[in-house]
Amino acid sequence: MKHRFYSRSKNEQIRIQFSIGVSAFIIIMLFFFISWLTGIYLIGIFTTAIVLSIIAPFIDAPALRKSGRLIYFSPLFITEKPNNDVIKIHGGTLFDYIFVIDRKMNGKQRTDFIIHQYLEGILNLIEKYEGSETSDLKIIGTSYVINERTARKLGFKMKSTNYLQKFILIYNYFNILISNSIAKNKISFPHLNKTKTFEADFKKLLQRKDYIKKLSEGIQKTKLIR
Repeated sequence: MKHRFYSRSKNEQIRIQFSIGVSAFIIIMLFFFISWLTGIYLIGIFTTAIVLSIIAPFIDAPALRKSGRLIYFSPLFITEKPNNDVIKIHGGTLFDYIFVIDRKMNGKQRTDFIIHQYLEGILNLIEKYEGSETSDLKIIGTSYVINERTARKLGFKMKSTNYLQKFILIYNYFNILISNSIAKNKISFPHLNKTKTFEADFKKLLQRKDYIKKLSEGIQKTKLIR
């Protein structure tokens, strides 16, 4: 897995996380000082919430990966540990975007690269569980990257996004804003109303394996990704 964070030594990883934590603390303290000067304490409160939402994946993702609660099937495709025959899937976080996406890529190359990583992740997921007892296994995910038409072709069907998921998306708006801008290589405001929740039976994905593989190979052949 080509992930520049995980390829570093443990000490280097700790130094990176420590630097991020110190930088976040300084920013929060600065804005609380501004709040104290102006008497507008909401400035400090909102800044704290935004900064914490942005740095959270830099701390959480490595820790959850180490504990086995997060599993990387590609550098930008992650799943939670299966629970009650349900696997929750996630695209890469801001943390992963920073350490995986090549800064030399243009917007089109980045978008193709991300989609390719999704497809490779799905294929690796299928290969891990095919042949095992997966008759009732369900795959569920929420994404604003893959549209409904593409998701249906991959074997997913639409599912209503619950209020908790919507709240989490709103809370992480600035995190998503930065991730979306990195993906497009320009400032790009995410349309959270376009976020969709998808669900698929594992058997359905298994039936679509050859199609998913061809789609992934097709993107690879464009030579727009590395």
